[in-house]
Amino acid sequence: MGAPLALGVAGLGRAFTIMLPTLTRHPRVKLVAAADPRAEARARFEADFGYRACDSVEALCADRSVDAVYVATPHEHHAAHAIAALRAGKHVLVEKPMAITLDEARSMVDAARENRVQLLVGPSHSFDAPIARTRAMIAGGAYGRVRMIHAMYYTDFLYRPRRPAELDTAQGGGVVFSQAAHQVDIARLLAGGMATRVRAMTGAWDDARPTEGAYAALLAFDGGAFASLTYSGFAHYDGDEAFDGIGELGQRKDAAAHGAARRSLAAVRGADAEAAAKNERNYGGAAFRAAAAEWHEHFGSIVVSCDRADLRPTPQGVWIHADAGRHFEALAGPAIPRAEVIDEFCGAIESGEPAVHRGEWGLATLEVCLAMLASAREAREVELHHQVAP
Repeated sequence: MGAPLALGVAGLGRAFTIMLPTLTRHPRVKLVAAADPRAEARARFEADFGYRACDSVEALCADRSVDAVYVATPHEHHAAHAIAALRAGKHVLVEKPMAITLDEARSMVDAARENRVQLLVGPSHSFDAPIARTRAMIAGGAYGRVRMIHAMYYTDFLYRPRRPAELDTAQGGGVVFSQAAHQVDIARLLAGGMATRVRAMTGAWDDARPTEGAYAALLAFDGGAFASLTYSGFAHYDGDEAFDGIGELGQRKDAAAHGAARRSLAAVRGADAEAAAKNERNYGGAAFRAAAAEWHEHFGSIVVSCDRADLRPTPQGVWIHADAGRHFEALAGPAIPRAEVIDEFCGAIESGEPAVHRGEWGLATLEVCLAMLASAREAREVELHHQVAP
């Protein structure tokens, strides 16, 4: 392994906050620059890392010391910021969803190809080690073909502090853009990627949070497999209870904090105050705390039904419910959280070969998310035309 990849970060908000333990501990990357409009975040970055932080993504992309850019800006800016970096000759890791329209996503894929650099979309929970182990079990063939996937997660997502754009579907807000990308990525990865059609319904049940907060979708795949995907960001039930209180990021949750998001939000008055409350939790804010993971991340309950077994990934490993009984294949806890994301990104750069979560893969997942919105809006099944295999 050569010198670490010199990485610049576009956006020091929530996504960066979650990725920070990975980026500071992984030996294959080194944080050397950042861009963010918030002075307090820039000051914190410069104090923590001793490198320059600028107030524009354009300035970051012009920095010759930067080999690659992690685009973690708000959804509505992903395409413009990723394309700026790609055209500057930088490899790009862009948060999901990669964009909010298929035209934007195509432009990103084209920019990566034209400038001969790598474009990776993630992290999503399809990178999680238990999902990768489940995929390897399927590929091994011992349990037969995938026939059905069921994914379900209940959270208080919609009642955490949000910027106005996060509550506006047209700007990439709502749970279909933010959360369905996780479940769709997982289902596509485990079922072979080639989805054919989708039928969905969505729920927008709180006038004060005017975007989709819940969905249910049925996704069909080439070869006959299908997946049912259910998510609620309105939930009072905490889906992490299914994993004995292990949270989405692999951390032990405080059971006494149940309902805290709604209680905290009730004390906030106005959009500006809510956005400020979110910034307080982000990098550079007074309430910022780096995540600490003991187990692998997860995205709720997932059951993969094969011919001869049902496979159930968990934060600690994979349950195999087979003809002869059930057993658990444990996985060691993560030495570095989300290491799989950096390994895939750096591996693609070093080999020059397309990664699993390449731009075309992210476009295909975005197509499903957009089809879910269209299906719910128009009360019809929507066919898919831009799917790719892993």
